[in-house]
Amino acid sequence: REFEAEIRFYSGDDPLDVWERYIKWTEQAFPGGGKDGNLAAVLERAVQALHGQQRYYKDPRYLSLWLKFGDCCNEPLDLYSYLHSQEIGTTLALLYITWAEALEARSSFRKADLIFQEGLQRKAEPLDKLQAHHKQFQARVSRQTLLALEESPDGDNTGLLEIAEPQRTSLADLKGRGKKKVRAPISRVGDAVKVMNPNRSCQPQASQQLPNAPRFAVFDENSVSGPEIPTLTAQSWPAPPVPRAKENELSAGPWNSGR
Repeated sequence: REFEAEIRFYSGDDPLDVWERYIKWTEQAFPGGGKDGNLAAVLERAVQALHGQQRYYKDPRYLSLWLKFGDCCNEPLDLYSYLHSQEIGTTLALLYITWAEALEARSSFRKADLIFQEGLQRKAEPLDKLQAHHKQFQARVSRQTLLALEESPDGDNTGLLEIAEPQRTSLADLKGRGKKKVRAPISRVGDAVKVMNPNRSCQPQASQQLPNAPRFAVFDENSVSGPEIPTLTAQSWPAPPVPRAKENELSAGPWNSGR
């Protein structure tokens, strides 16, 4: 009640200070979380109340508030992309470290490295902390690469991030498993997918096209070039991201009263 009264009647020049103390008190008073602490609701109210105040965009307290709110959202990666597009916390190392760790947890090692590179190029502060986390990330990926090389039968070294995060090539030849070299044709349509007599050679039928049918181009994902770092277009933001489903607040009653 004291914090709610202070927020309601606050007349100072640093409203972020009140919200920061309110959130810290909630975390200490309710360390287990749950609906009694109502931390997600407090964080949601805080980002709404301070939204658009650019004087806090480089403030570590403001970024920390956003990152805590991201833990309550269904998709934190969308929140990190939004912060990046709005230039919120882009001068702070904590944004890139948290973002890269979330990508690493999803095995997106290439994108995580690009996020680290983005932070290093911007010389986000503290720079030594960002460099230390980047080296630790590279060491973890290197260990996984060595394990992948030991388990690989051919021992082909295709690069650090390529092994850590394999990429699928569209319209590529299919390869069989094991030591036998088996190659399947790319064109597998129509009668070609049916079981054929091995003693009988058969040519797949040519695809029939209407004389006036318009031509179309096959999309090749390997030929598309674009920015590697995921970003969102800067735009007006009417509401914060959707938080996780809230707990059922209905009161529990006796089980033997209903039929």
